[in-house]
Amino acid sequence: MAYLNIITSVLQNVFIIIAKFYLEVQYFFSRKECRIMILLYFCNSIHNKKSIGFFGAKTIFIIMKNFKLSILFVSVMLMICSCGNKKTAEEPALNPNMQYRELGSTGIKVAEIGIGCSAFGYMDTTQSYEFMTVALEGGVNYMDLYDADPTVRSNIGYALRGRRDQMNIQGHIGNYWNNGQYERTRDMDKVKAGFEDLLQRLETDHIEVGMLHISDDMEDWNAIANGPMIEYAQQLKDEGKIKHIGMSSHNAEVALAAAKSGLVEVIMFSLNPAFDLIPSGLSVWDSTSYTQMMSGIDPVRVELYDYCAQHNIAITVMKAFGGAGGQLMDASRSPLKVALSPAQCLAYALAKPCVATVVCGAKTIDELKIDLAYEQASESDKDYSAVLNGEGQHSGESACTYCNHCSPCPQGIDIAKVNELLDQATAGDQVPENVVKEYKALAHKAGECTQCGACESRCPFGVSIRERMKEAQRVFGE
Repeated sequence: MAYLNIITSVLQNVFIIIAKFYLEVQYFFSRKECRIMILLYFCNSIHNKKSIGFFGAKTIFIIMKNFKLSILFVSVMLMICSCGNKKTAEEPALNPNMQYRELGSTGIKVAEIGIGCSAFGYMDTTQSYEFMTVALEGGVNYMDLYDADPTVRSNIGYALRGRRDQMNIQGHIGNYWNNGQYERTRDMDKVKAGFEDLLQRLETDHIEVGMLHISDDMEDWNAIANGPMIEYAQQLKDEGKIKHIGMSSHNAEVALAAAKSGLVEVIMFSLNPAFDLIPSGLSVWDSTSYTQMMSGIDPVRVELYDYCAQHNIAITVMKAFGGAGGQLMDASRSPLKVALSPAQCLAYALAKPCVATVVCGAKTIDELKIDLAYEQASESDKDYSAVLNGEGQHSGESACTYCNHCSPCPQGIDIAKVNELLDQATAGDQVPENVVKEYKALAHKAGECTQCGACESRCPFGVSIRERMKEAQRVFGE
């Protein structure tokens, strides 16, 4: 059937030319030959489940009666059928119950709620198919597949049979199944074997995003960016086995370097209210890091989020609910000492303009339905600011988190941005030139503040905004 698609597709294009220039080409093809091409086109339309309907049936009838008139009818039909009827993974049917976002510069529109692969390690093929059905019917069209486990990959391949074009897959390059154990690897033989196994078990010839697998230190990233790993990823892209290149990291400095390298279009990054407060250079997996949490978002993370937003690089979020089984939703385990709801965790991540989707690690259909319920949640249910300002939270309740709850300013000042730039400017001994340049580009400066105090009445964290506007004017000179 694949050969029929190719043949009829070629004949379809030929026939368009015939239809447009019938008078010039009628001497080269007999009416019988043209009629065959017309019928082949409609056979191809049926095979691809395109709707022919009344006009298609009428056209076929006219072919037998009036060839010139049939040319007109079929030409119109060709144009209609060629204008996007056939869906691909990059042009999914959008579910009205789901919000969709652009995946950076890739041209792919993805659901803001995605899924991971964790569930498929606990299920058989039937359960995997049911889980995928709930996800697809809920509007999900993006998933992450980091696991090299053959069972997980095969279950996903089975679950997507007959509907592969409904799911964009973010698969990883650099993971390998070694004697029953997952292995993160830079050994190119294993890297290649692992990726080919991925395609085979998914029963597909390509994935949408090839994710360079977990780089958490600069030495490793530099080896990837200047070595055989990136060359292999680019080769896969040239061959059509991946459509776009991405990378995954839990380290803001590494992720920022990857973003600035120009080598990737998508970054999978661990993002949540607790991780955002850990200083760069400390591991988000080390419990002692939480004793050193900052009073505001780590400046490197701020730069990462801003850079990705400005340069149209998509962030796909992992660990939105914290590590270790959703620790942010349990006050007794959360480093923030308060419990957030799933909707609040998702809202926090999705508030970042650079974020395209949050990949949720639901392990059961019930957990998946809780994640999908975010789309029907009220604004009050999503509001995380009051919870993060609760008693017992980390010290530094008066720090700005750039949440924009203080807006709008009567003078048009982007208060969150001014506060963000002020924090970046005062983080070191000298004010970085790029920070000054970005401040100068603002339409309204801190010096325009009239000290009306409207912003402070709306701030859930009790930030002394008026004082900070004075400080920003002093630092930046206007």
